[in-house]
Amino acid sequence: MKTTIFTFHPQLKTGSRINRELAEAATEAGYEVRDMYQLYPDFNIDIKKEQKVLEANDRIVLQFPIYWYQTPALMKQWFDAVFEYGWAYGSSGTSLQGKEVILVASFGAGQDDYTRNGRFHVTIEEILKPITTIQYLTGLTFLEPLIITGTLNMDQELLSNKVNKYLQII
Repeated sequence: MKTTIFTFHPQLKTGSRINRELAEAATEAGYEVRDMYQLYPDFNIDIKKEQKVLEANDRIVLQFPIYWYQTPALMKQWFDAVFEYGWAYGSSGTSLQGKEVILVASFGAGQDDYTRNGRFHVTIEEILKPITTIQYLTGLTFLEPLIITGTLNMDQELLSNKVNKYLQII
């Protein structure tokens, strides 16, 4: 199964220990890892190139942090630009049908903060809903996401465990 990892972190190499280590582990395991902020620092996305990359894969891994309860801006721009009518959805938009998607989302705060009665009064599922709802127009199949919480205070042992789990699911 051909799998590509799309990382959407504006400071992948310098500002995110968890996302950097996940990307490095995937690269070492032989996966293609695409640092989207390095590829498109000006947000000028090569739509046709991205569509070809997606078409060539059976499984798509979207790896990103959650900032202010949202995905990074480039990820939203990427969806808006690349998932065109007639290509990703619509009567002739069948290019993504049947492809698997795994979301790998990192959160600085702890798991308990993302509950109805938690600090933020919102669940992780609710935060991810704008992404997972895409499946109904595109025919993508979303597999169980890997949710990594508490990254701001994560020790190396737990980080290593998360990296191992990541490599198992991708």
